[in-house]
Amino acid sequence: MAEEDTTEDGLLGGSVRLIQQAGGYRVAIDPVLLAAAVPAAAGDHVLDAGAGVAAAALCLAARVPGVRVSGIESQRALVRLANDNADLNGMKDRVAIMEGDLLRPPPRLAPGGFDHVMANPPYLEPARASISPDAGKAAAGVEGAADLGAWVAFCLTMVRDKGSVTVIHRADRLDALLTAFHRKAGEIVVYPLWPVADGRPAKRVVVRARKGLASPMRLAAGLVLHRADGTYTPEAEAILRHGASLDL
Repeated sequence: MAEEDTTEDGLLGGSVRLIQQAGGYRVAIDPVLLAAAVPAAAGDHVLDAGAGVAAAALCLAARVPGVRVSGIESQRALVRLANDNADLNGMKDRVAIMEGDLLRPPPRLAPGGFDHVMANPPYLEPARASISPDAGKAAAGVEGAADLGAWVAFCLTMVRDKGSVTVIHRADRLDALLTAFHRKAGEIVVYPLWPVADGRPAKRVVVRARKGLASPMRLAAGLVLHRADGTYTPEAEAILRHGASLDL
């Protein structure tokens, strides 16, 4: 990819540098919020399913010193950028993204080999989507051969027993997400991301579950992202700008 086809941007108040494609899918706040919700500690090994250019992986590694993050991404151009980003941020020894299809995982991805798995799957079903002519943007936003159930099944396969799976997704697909976890994971927390504190419905949710447990589900209070004037709330600023964790 030519240099003019990429931009360098900043996450976490500029503490994470990110090279990404100038056109097509562009990283927004979702991977930052996803990374903030993973309950990882130093020494843990985390898998980022659908890692893209490693935005979530790098944000998690920046927040938790000593954590290791592996990622799987199907688009070769994004894998190159992701590993360049790990190098750019001095995290090449802790963040590594490999090319692969979650329906046919690379042999080096051992089932049950991760303490935590995180994912920001495509949000739209093909039948309900207006598919972008840009192939990269379409792949990021619209499900392909792997539907939401397949994404969750892959995450649960890769995480160890009692390890956590954390997913950010559209709130209007919460029913499908919970169905995918049914009888396979417990201690489920549903964490709404409210656009503003004026009664409008949440558009996004973070869902975290633990493999092999049967504890009851919990609906959390969630996070209000914006003030009435459109600026971020102090709580959102702490996460998006300063690398605070999301307290689920």
